[in-house]
Amino acid sequence: MSDLFAAELPPASNLPGQPLAERLRPRALDEVVGQEHLTGTDGAIGRMVTAGKLASLILWGPPGTGKTTIARLLADAVGLRFVMISAVFSGVADLKKLFAEARAAARAGQRTLLFVDEIHRFNRAQQDGFLPYVEDGTITLVGATTENPSFELNAALLSRAQVLIVRRLDAAALEKLLDRAVADEGRPLPLTAEARDALVASADGDGRFLLNQAETLFSIQVDAPLEPGQLRDLLHRRVAVYDKDREGHYNLISALHKSLRGSDPDAALYYLARMLTAGEEPLYVLRRLVRFASEDIGLADSNALVVTLAAKESYDFLGSPEGELAIAHACLYLATAPKSNAAYKAQKSAWRSAKETGSLMPPQNILNAPTKLMKTLGYGKDYAYDHDQADGFSGADYWPEEMSPQSFYAPTDRGMEKRIAERLAAWAERRRVKPQ
Repeated sequence: MSDLFAAELPPASNLPGQPLAERLRPRALDEVVGQEHLTGTDGAIGRMVTAGKLASLILWGPPGTGKTTIARLLADAVGLRFVMISAVFSGVADLKKLFAEARAAARAGQRTLLFVDEIHRFNRAQQDGFLPYVEDGTITLVGATTENPSFELNAALLSRAQVLIVRRLDAAALEKLLDRAVADEGRPLPLTAEARDALVASADGDGRFLLNQAETLFSIQVDAPLEPGQLRDLLHRRVAVYDKDREGHYNLISALHKSLRGSDPDAALYYLARMLTAGEEPLYVLRRLVRFASEDIGLADSNALVVTLAAKESYDFLGSPEGELAIAHACLYLATAPKSNAAYKAQKSAWRSAKETGSLMPPQNILNAPTKLMKTLGYGKDYAYDHDQADGFSGADYWPEEMSPQSFYAPTDRGMEKRIAERLAAWAERRRVKPQ
């Protein structure tokens, strides 16, 4: 809770030995970089500040993009008491104490902005605990999360708060941060122009990480500005944000699937690389590729399923990294194959029909008759053995008597399905003119 000892400590900006990122923390909303869509005059936050009335908010975005800073500055801008907690280190007892203090402050005429970092870390019951205090105005809640609120926060809490997306910092925003660091330090970074570009790229949208790297660079002594290769040897590149069981995982597998469906092999290969280099389990990716082969290619190119299963066998045999080439091979095959979801749609239609029609008996003529009684009852009587017919086709009716023939599978005119469609059309015509 940031305000408990506020009277005893000097302002944060005056503390000696402060990290560069803290020294450069914006002092007003118009100093926040990269979030002008929120803080600008026409942005959601800008309009609230102009009106002098702040709603409860959920700030959703990646690390190092200014969520905590925005919350602090919002409290200052609308004259609210600022209290900060982290869901990682706080429990029910801490929340009860905060709510009691907020109520006491409210009676004294001072409203409270409660900023909850990592709010998704609170369980469902703890999230419910905020509701009465948000509803009666005891607190204005501002939560920060790196996870998709739709999955991690209660619907009741979401209905009482506005979700604002805090964007990953682009290169222009990161450059502004470096300019501020240079101005604060009073000397240039010991980098060539190319190395500075590499430094910005290495931050992967994280402003805090960038400033920490810049602080390291200011602390070293070099005879000449560093080249990109020297910079790489000195500093570690930021690991891409990717949680295998959370938002990044689902975003990238969705992007891979959509790129394959859209027949863009380069984009598909890029998202495949993003996943595997970030540590995704290769067998998970292979399972999704196998599914794609049936769902989005199907009979337009049945070899797609063969190739993806062969990639799985190859990976099992070779492991990483050698086996990852087989995964890339399958990915490129799927992206460049003709597309059809006719098999997928046919499956859904057939499953739906089966549930609706229940236990209808197939026609007796196509049922086996292993016993004398079954033969007496007519099982198998007048069955037309297709291999004995012209062109191996009898044109018999295989549907239950209570059902008219259905049409689930509608092949496209792409790939092998074009030939399949021609065969089906010819068989349909022969059934139509078949003597009754």
